[in-house]
Amino acid sequence: MSDDAPDTVHADIGIVYATGIEIAPLLDRCDRIRKYLGGKFTFRGARLGEIRIAFVQCGLGASRARQATRALLDGHAPKWIISAGFSGALQPDLKIGDIVVGNALLDEEGRTLAIDLGMPADPAKGLYVGRLLMARQLVRTVAAKRTLAEKHSALAVDMESLAVAETCRDAKVRCLAVRAISDDLSADLPPEILTMVGDTGSVRLGAALGAIWKRPGSVKEMWHLRETAHVAAERLADFLEGVIEQLYAADH
Repeated sequence: MSDDAPDTVHADIGIVYATGIEIAPLLDRCDRIRKYLGGKFTFRGARLGEIRIAFVQCGLGASRARQATRALLDGHAPKWIISAGFSGALQPDLKIGDIVVGNALLDEEGRTLAIDLGMPADPAKGLYVGRLLMARQLVRTVAAKRTLAEKHSALAVDMESLAVAETCRDAKVRCLAVRAISDDLSADLPPEILTMVGDTGSVRLGAALGAIWKRPGSVKEMWHLRETAHVAAERLADFLEGVIEQLYAADH
């Protein structure tokens, strides 16, 4: 079977993520990977040992996350869905690579969805459990993050988790939100990040090259961003691998 052939086998676990860099290290640990396009989304079927996983890259934002989650549910009927990826720290204790698991997902309009996890936090090992805020757009500056933290009392911010969880709730499918901190409160993200990542989650090479041309100093910032993303993605893969195995074992 070719790499483009659809994998129509039902999955044990579904993973919804926004950009390829977030999930690449986990995919590297899988085998029997098959990639196909379904509508406007990219899907992958894979095995982690004997566990069947269906991945969908949703791109940025709540609307795309809802659509991709519905498509994943319709196509693969997983018993669990995990909203996985990066998040921005809203609290000063959170560092690059720390893991946040949401036990309450909320948005800027005040909608909240509780997830009864029974999972203990372990800050000494970089594991936090708490409120995860879904923002309408990428939160780039430290000042904006502090404002959101004060208003919503959340640990971290992303752009998809509540939308994924609400879709799962409506479908009566169990859901987790697992996020790795990719940017902390030590510095603003470079302004070019707003144009470099497209709505589909792909990196716009032209925008990146244009940013370097217009502001040569951005090269150092983008290199740092790449390094922190790599740290966060590897840490996310470590944590997700353990979670996936535990969820599968609990259902078998």
